[in-house]
Parts: sequence; structure tokens; C-alpha cells
Amino acid sequence: MKKTDSAHPSPITVPVRQAEQPTGSPAQQAFRQAILDVENLRERLRDLRAEQAEARRRYWQQVGPAATAVVDARRSLFPLLEDALLIGYFSHLEEQQITELILGNARALEDRFGEEEEAIIRKYAPHGHRPAAEAAGPNHQATGAKAAPEFVPDPTLPPHEQAAAAARARRKTKAQRQQEAEAQADQKQLESNAKTIYRQLARTHHPDLERDPEKQAAKTAQMQRITEAYEADDLYTLLQLLAESGPADAEADDVLARYTRALLQQQTQLKQEMNELKYGAQGFMLSGTGKKQELELRKLKRDLRAEAEYVQHVARLMAEAEGLRDVLRQLASEGLASI
Repeated sequence: MKKTDSAHPSPITVPVRQAEQPTGSPAQQAFRQAILDVENLRERLRDLRAEQAEARRRYWQQVGPAATAVVDARRSLFPLLEDALLIGYFSHLEEQQITELILGNARALEDRFGEEEEAIIRKYAPHGHRPAAEAAGPNHQATGAKAAPEFVPDPTLPPHEQAAAAARARRKTKAQRQQEAEAQADQKQLESNAKTIYRQLARTHHPDLERDPEKQAAKTAQMQRITEAYEADDLYTLLQLLAESGPADAEADDVLARYTRALLQQQTQLKQEMNELKYGAQGFMLSGTGKKQELELRKLKRDLRAEAEYVQHVARLMAEAEGLRDVLRQLASEGLASI
């Protein structure tokens, strides 16, 4: 042993934490990582929704009155255009233009302002563009095809945006609806496997299969958690317990691998939803911060006021048949089908 006053004291050793090795089988590790990734994406999606909600609130607080003026002006076009189709004054080609104006105006109100214009669109859209269920007739459901689930808009959104979301849902393609239905069916089938997972966990952790008193007590506590999760139909906890279990057999690994694939699909859906919130039709974000946003809002208000004034001017022209004909000619010369 060295003396305390030695010129060469004992070296000081500092413990270095070694990188933790992942535990469990590859299937267990992959499942735990997939769960973590899904939770992170959900948290980011919650934050993004909060940002968008604040952006919507500020936007409609600033430009709501101007947007309402545009909606009122565009709605005033419908009676004028519909009356024009009844007076027999216009040629067949002009009547087609008028119909296109009606449809374009209705779709602008739906897509841009969230107004409900389904009745107008159904009335004037070509028969070939009717929904498949309507075109098939009233006995369509008798063929065994399941009706698409009724769309329920997000109640936290303003009314105009709820209507816009409902309009977009109605326009989903048949393939999109089929894909969503299959995904929901797969998810439901996976959720029905709670009993299978419970049995696998019980085979591993049942205390009656353990002779060592200490290990038996630990398994008793673990089995209590497993039973509580099963009785509460808590599939998430059962899967977590399966992923945290000791060495897994091939059957348990197969179950975890299936759920990992489902979680990876869920990650894709969450990413798509985030992209839709950022860049899609339902997205709403003001670029920049502070002064730049204020400038953007001012420009939006100016544009909306200008649009309302222009539509009101067009409505005054349409009050006379010759004025409407002039509008039709002007739009045709500019290659426009709607205002």
C-alpha cells in the first residue's frame, strides 16, 4: 500500500458507462422501437395541430369578415345564373357555359370557404359524375356492399372548415375508401388477438409453473399485471408485456412481428397526416413569423376585398341577359370556365 505522502499516488479510475446492449429478441427490439416511433410521431402531430389551430384562429379573426363578403357575393350569383337557364334566351352552348359557371362557383365555395353546396353540384353536375352508389339506384345496397361510414368532421374546427372536410371526404375515390376499409379490418383483426397474447404470456409467467419461491413471487406479481390488462382489454399493455418478457418463443416473436408491421403502417399514416396538415387542402399555416405574417394577412384581406368587389360587379352585369352574355364571351376569350 502506498504512503499518503508518496510522490506517486495511486491512479484515480473513473467509471465509464458502457453502451447498453439491447435486450430481448430482434422481434422484441423492433416492436419496442416501433412503439417509441409511433408515440413520437403522435406527439409531433399533436404539436402541429395546436400550431394550426392557433394559425386558424388568427387568420379568421383577421380575414373572416372579408371572406364572408366573398361568400355572400358568390352566393348571389346562383339565382341569376339559374334564372338565365329558364328564360330560353341563350343558345345551347351558352347554357352549357352557364352550367359550368354554376358548378365552378359551387366548388369554389366548398373548396375555399367550406360552404355546403352539395345540392347545387348534384343538380347541375353531368350524370356521369354522380356518386357510384346514387347511379346504381336505390337497390344498390342490396348487393351486399357495405355503405361507406358516415364522415364525422373534427368538432374543434370552425364550421366552415368542418364543411370543407366533409366535402373532401365525399370526393374520395372508391379505391381510397376500399383501402381505408381494408386497413380498418386489419386493425380490428389484430385487436381481436388479445386472448392469444394473454395465453402466450401466461405460459411464460404463470406462477404455478415455477418452483423457486422467489421467482414464483415475481411471476405472481407479473401475472397480476397480465390478467388486469387482459380483463381491461388493454391490448397495448399486453403487447408491451410481451415485448418486455424474457427469451421469446417463435410464436411470441411472430405475434410481435405482425404488430410491428401494423405499427410501421401506422407510422406511415401519421406521416401522411402530418404532411396533409402542412401542405394539403386541410393544412393551414402562415409562413414566417411576426411582421411577415401580419403583412401576409393584410395581403389576404386586400385580395378577398378585391374578389368580393369583382364578383359584385359581375353580378350587376348578370342582372341583364345581354350583360351575362358579355360576361360569357369575356370568360371564353380568356379561357376560363368559372369566375
